[in-house]
This record gives sequence, structure tokens and C-alpha cells, in this order.
Amino acid sequence: MSWLLAAVFAATMQTPAGTVAPPFDQTVGLPMPPIMATIHTDRGEIRLALDVEAAPVTVCNFVRYAKAGRYRGGRFFRTVVAGTNDNPNPIDVIQAETDAGSDDPGFGPIPLERTRDTGLRHTAGAISMARDGPDTATSSFFIVVHDAPALDFGGGRNPDGQGFAVFGTVTDGLDLVRAIHGQPASDEQLIEPVAITDVEIGLDAACLADWRAKGS
Repeated sequence: MSWLLAAVFAATMQTPAGTVAPPFDQTVGLPMPPIMATIHTDRGEIRLALDVEAAPVTVCNFVRYAKAGRYRGGRFFRTVVAGTNDNPNPIDVIQAETDAGSDDPGFGPIPLERTRDTGLRHTAGAISMARDGPDTATSSFFIVVHDAPALDFGGGRNPDGQGFAVFGTVTDGLDLVRAIHGQPASDEQLIEPVAITDVEIGLDAACLADWRAKGS
């Protein structure tokens, strides 16, 4: 078994805030199955399949926040509705934050895994990282309610055209996502944010070791 990913992931966990964590070096081998996760809220559950094969840096970043309990006490606080969005590239998403808020620097920024490179897309149910400039995402994430190609690489939602990092999809609970999206809001801020009680992670060996090198 190769422990390459373990070493690199450990290095990212020690990266000081304000610096960019190094990218993962993936060894060619067996495809990695998705990491399953569940977002527990005070309104119900949202189940996810996290594509660690396509977006290992982003997935393992999300996993470490979840396992550190940083989303426990967080919330879905923002809803963006295309029909009332004054951006020339309107979108429909809900955004979540840790217990320290959407600007929580957490473990520091990670490299942007562009949809150009991952092959993933901002279709309905996609989970993706919020960011400012490229390579600035830390802890805040959002879930897409309706297909939003403007969020992909080359899209116009962000002026830099680099898009956002999709890293998985909702497998169950999209009705809850839509319900949160439709809640009353003021300036995109939910009047009654939806509390996240925990984010539960399934088997996550892919974030600890590159078992594909075993060849079986």
C-alpha cells in the first residue's frame, strides 16, 4: 500500500492559514469509489457521494472539516435565487458555513480543482466549494438547486472565469435542498438559517492512503 496521499494530506492539515496547501499526487491504479457522507440538519438529512477520484483535494478537505467537527453547529445561511439575482449569470444555490462563519479560515486555503480538469459539472444536486479568488476556498460550501453551467470553468458567474470546484453530488435529500432554497430571505440571507447538527463521513480510506496502488 502506498501512503503517498496520507503524507500529502497530513502536510495540508499543517498548512498555516493564508498559504495554499499543496495538491495531491494521485497514483494511477484502481478507480476510487466515492466517499459517502450525510449532512444532518434540524430539518432532515442530505446524503452525498463525494467524488474523491475526480476531486481528491476538495473531497479530503471537506472530510477533514467534517471529522474535526467543524460543521457541527454550522448552518445553511444563504439562498441565491436566479429569479431575484441581479448577477448577469444568475444561479440557484444554498450555501453553508462552519460554526465560525462563512469566512472561517479553518485549515487554510486549498488549490482550485477546476471542472475543466475534473470533468465534474454544476448540475442540480452538485456540492461545490465557495471561494473568492482561485485557490482561496477553505470551509464554506454550496449545493446547486438547478443546473448552473455559469459556475463551471469558463462560466461567467465569477469574473475570473475559473469556475468553482464541484466535488460530489446529492444522492438523497434534494427535496430538502429545494425546501431550504425556497425559505424566506433578505439580501440572500435566510431569515431562519437551517442548523447543521453534524456531517457524518463514511469510509474515507482514500483520504488516508492511496490503496489503488495495491492493484486489487
